[in-house]
Amino acid sequence: MQLFYNSDINENTTEFSFSKEESRHIVKVLRKNSGDSLHITNGNGWLFTAEVTIPDIKKCTVSIISKKLQEKREYSLHLAVAPTKMNDRYEWFLEKATEIGIETITPIICDHSERKIIKAERFEKILQSAAKQSLSCYLPKLNEAISFKDFLKQDFTGSLFIAHCEETDRKSLKQELKPKTDITVLIGPEGDFSVKEIETALQNNFIPVTLGETRLRTETAAIVACHSVAFVNE
Repeated sequence: MQLFYNSDINENTTEFSFSKEESRHIVKVLRKNSGDSLHITNGNGWLFTAEVTIPDIKKCTVSIISKKLQEKREYSLHLAVAPTKMNDRYEWFLEKATEIGIETITPIICDHSERKIIKAERFEKILQSAAKQSLSCYLPKLNEAISFKDFLKQDFTGSLFIAHCEETDRKSLKQELKPKTDITVLIGPEGDFSVKEIETALQNNFIPVTLGETRLRTETAAIVACHSVAFVNE
């Protein structure tokens, strides 16, 4: 099954036309014709089965013939990850985390952050592509970049963790995780969180954790955390 994404479709939509770029892909590349079926999601859990009615290379139109709401996972994962110095590393994290399973991603700007600006539009495209590839009908939410200090001002629910490399008392994330619960994990930049940031997180009820015995890159640490949560909930 090949999955298409469009946020404009909802459960009341009966007919829909694709963009010029996707229309060309459907008609020229996939060679879809009148009567052929397509699968579409809006990223909010709905899976639509559609039938091609007008196979126009510039404006392919389909009719929605069925719909189904996919069940949500029994847990929610929010990863707050500092942008990496190289954008492609963060994009890799976004792609793999979407494939594994994640609900929310927040880029956090920390004391040791070398990159403080993100390419939100490109990141969204990475998320959409990964969701389609993994046949997920739930698109992760990408929040705007925010300072570490302001991020901690939010109201949190569930289990809260901060992964860092300081030689202090830390627990194993895998041992602390519990299934079927909301989880927030903070992952710092290449230079790690500052001592002050760690102290502030602990004051806000975040539990200090380690992700293993080796020192991990930011994007690798984020994927390890993401997979650990998914593994506990299998």
